[in-house]
Amino acid sequence: MNSNTSIRLDKWLWTARFYKTRRLATDAINGGKIHVNGQRTKPGKDVKIGTKIKISKDRFNWDITVAGINTQRRPAKEAILLYEETEESHAQRQELVLKIREEKHFYADNKTKPNKKERRLIHRFKGD
Repeated sequence: MNSNTSIRLDKWLWTARFYKTRRLATDAINGGKIHVNGQRTKPGKDVKIGTKIKISKDRFNWDITVAGINTQRRPAKEAILLYEETEESHAQRQELVLKIREEKHFYADNKTKPNKKERRLIHRFKGD
């Protein structure tokens, strides 16, 4: 971690590996998916250690507190050290992951494409 005291929000989200590029982080901030200390913000907002950030990405939500600042994008194992997640946020995300797995397993049986014989039957049935 670097000794800097603050960093731009879009750059911090990129270094903490929440987004693959700074452009995606900027789009998420402008789209209202990121809240700093409970309020919408701009990509240039300075983030300091102790800042509370709420991130909504896809169907997942994170409630985190900034624990470190790094100006360079580092491996994922180091990026995890840049923030602390609340217990409730972590538990909710784990529940959602389990739910998504169950849904995927439930629908997985019907996701195969029909083979040639089945396609012919479908075409005959439809009258094409």
